[in-house]
Amino acid sequence: MHAPTKFALGLLAAAAVATASDVIQLKKDTFDDFVKTNDIVLAEFFAPWCGHCKALAPEYEEAATTLKEKNIKLAKIDCTEESELCQQHGVEGYPTLKVFRGLEVVSPYKGQRKAAAITSYMIKQSLPSVSELNKDNIEEFKKADKVVIVAYLDAADKASNETFSKVADKLRDEYPFGASSDAALAEAEGVTAPAIVLYKDFDEGKAVFTEKFDPEAIEKFAKTASTPLIGEVGPDTYAGYMSAGIPLAYIFAETPEERKELSEALKSIAEAQRGVINFATIDAKAFGAHAGNLNLKADKFPAFAIQDTTKNLKFPFDQEKEITADSIKKFVDDFVAGKVEPTIKSEPIPETQEGPVTVVVAKSYDDIVLDDTKDVLIEFYAPWCGHCKALAPKYDELATLYANSDFKDKVVIAKVDATQNDVPDEIQGFPTIKLYAAGAKDKPVEYSGPRTVEDLIKFISENGKYKASPPAEAEESVAASAESGSSTETGTVEEPAKETSHDEL
Repeated sequence: MHAPTKFALGLLAAAAVATASDVIQLKKDTFDDFVKTNDIVLAEFFAPWCGHCKALAPEYEEAATTLKEKNIKLAKIDCTEESELCQQHGVEGYPTLKVFRGLEVVSPYKGQRKAAAITSYMIKQSLPSVSELNKDNIEEFKKADKVVIVAYLDAADKASNETFSKVADKLRDEYPFGASSDAALAEAEGVTAPAIVLYKDFDEGKAVFTEKFDPEAIEKFAKTASTPLIGEVGPDTYAGYMSAGIPLAYIFAETPEERKELSEALKSIAEAQRGVINFATIDAKAFGAHAGNLNLKADKFPAFAIQDTTKNLKFPFDQEKEITADSIKKFVDDFVAGKVEPTIKSEPIPETQEGPVTVVVAKSYDDIVLDDTKDVLIEFYAPWCGHCKALAPKYDELATLYANSDFKDKVVIAKVDATQNDVPDEIQGFPTIKLYAAGAKDKPVEYSGPRTVEDLIKFISENGKYKASPPAEAEESVAASAESGSSTETGTVEEPAKETSHDEL
C-alpha cells in the first residue's frame, strides 16, 4: 500500500515582463465568436487569486507563443469578472482548461500544466486521429513529437486500416498517428505491410510492431515502446508512471553523474524486464523525501525500491547493501517471482476512538473501510494541508449528525493520515474524500463537490447503499449554520476541491 506525501519540485520562478501576450483574454461578448472562428482553442478559466493559476501563467504564455505559428489559439477567461460565462461552461474549480472545436465539441484538457506538455497535447489535438503520409511529409511528421506512431498499410487491407484507426481514435491524446500505403516508404523502413513503426527521440530511436493487428496488442506495444528504458521521475512524468499499470523501480541518486552511472549498470536488467517493470531515476537531492513514501530512509543514498503502482505496495531494497547489477538483478527477479514481501507503514491502532470521526490507520484499514456491511466515507488527509484543516470542523459536524441518527450503525465517517499510513489508493492530493459503499467496496466513488456538510450528506445519500441522510431538522440546522457563516465554502466557483499541483509529485 502507498501513503504518498506531496513534495515540491522547487520550481524556477522566472518573472519576465511581457510587452504583449499571445494568450487572448475573452469575455462573454467575445467568447462565442472567437471559438467559432478558430478550428481549435484551448481555454483557461481562472481566478487572479488562484495560486495554481499563477503557477500556470508563464507556462501557458510560453505554449501560446510556440503554438501561434501553428495557428492553435490559447485563451483565458477571468471567472471573477465573467462568472456567468464560467458557470455556463460548468467551471467548478480553478484553473479549468477545456479544448474547444467550435461551441458544440468540447473536451477537458488532460495534459500536464507545463509549456512543453501543453504544446505537445494541443498539436496532437489539432491533427486528425490518423494523418495521411507520403514521401513529401513523412519526415516532418516523424519529428512532430517525442513519440509518433506510423502504420505502413496496404490500402486494400480494410481490417488492418480499421484496427489502426480504432487505436488512434482511442489514444489520440497521447500520440500523433500517421499512416502510409506507399510500399516504397515501407521498404525504406525495412518493413512489409501491415506493420507499425514507433519513432522516438530517445533510446534506440524507433521500435517496430509486426504482430497480428489486434487493438490490445497495438496499445500494449505503444505504451511499452514509448516509455524510456530508464526514464526519470519528475512532475511531468510521475502521473504517467503511476497510471502505467505496471510496477515502477526507482533509482535514487543525488548527482546526475551517479544517476547516469547507475542507469548504465542496471540497463540490462531494465531491458530484460521491459513491459513488466518500468525503471526510472529520481533526483535524491530534490525529491529525497519521496524515499520515505517508499519506506526507505530519506537520508541514505543511493537507494532502490519497487512500487506496485496498481496495489500501491512498496518493496524497498536493503539500504545497507550495495547497489550493483548482481544485487539488483536478484532483487528484481525475486520480486517478479513473488518472493519479496512488501513493507507496510502504519500508526498504532487507536486504543479508543475520540471524537465523532473514526480514525483509521493502515493496520485497521481493511477492518473499518472495507467492512462490507457499512457505507464508509473516508478522508485522506495530511497534517500540514490547509484545506484539510479548514474542512475539519465541518467533517466533525457531518460525523456527529450521522452518529446521532438512525444510520449510526450503517454509515461511518472516517479519516486517515495518508502521510503516516500506507493506504490502498494512490492519493495525489489532499484532502481526497471517497465513499466505499457497502456491497461495492471494489468501486469507491471519489467526491469532487463543494466541501459543505449538506453537499457531503447529499453525496452519501446518492452513492451509498443505505441512501442515508440525517433527519430533516438536522439538515435544516446545518443549512442555518452555513447561512450564518460557519461554512466558508459554498456552491460557487472556487479553487479545486483537492489541494493538488501538477508541479509536484
